[in-house]
Amino acid sequence: MGGKAFGNFGGAGRERARRRGQGQLEAQVLAALHHAPGPVTAAWVQERLGDDLAYTTVMTILSRLHAKQAVTRERSGRAYLWTPAADEAGLAALRMRRVLDGEPDRDAVLTSFVSALSTHDEQLLRALLDRDAAEDPTAGENTTTAEDTATAVDTATADGPTTAGTPTPPARHRPSDEARGG
Repeated sequence: MGGKAFGNFGGAGRERARRRGQGQLEAQVLAALHHAPGPVTAAWVQERLGDDLAYTTVMTILSRLHAKQAVTRERSGRAYLWTPAADEAGLAALRMRRVLDGEPDRDAVLTSFVSALSTHDEQLLRALLDRDAAEDPTAGENTTTAEDTATAVDTATADGPTTAGTPTPPARHRPSDEARGG
């Protein structure tokens, strides 16, 4: 791609660069890498982001993205060549997995996530899980199926758990209940 800059920030120069947050810089670096013709150097990325960003800042951001497994690098002489590890959807999925991995109660997080899905997203998730189970017959040995997950979520959110045969009061109303016709 020609000399198109992904971060022309006007005349404030370094002052403006200091105000950008780390997340914004990471997004700009990833955007530049996604538009690259192939693996590129940090200098290439710096050139695309504009002159107000120091080379060391670009290297820091690339190193952080590498630590997060969002980019890959390979040696080329004394420099590294950088490549995005996945497309934007893959990077979003990586962030979602990191959030999930950081939570102590994965079951509660997944249950809450699934129960808040729109009808369309829930159907898509079910189809994807069913497809994965069909493609890998051993996948069901240590995981639940989409039907098991949906049943567990429906059971956990419908009337709440029971104790000695006495149901607890119904779960509070959620907007996703209406989407499911409940």
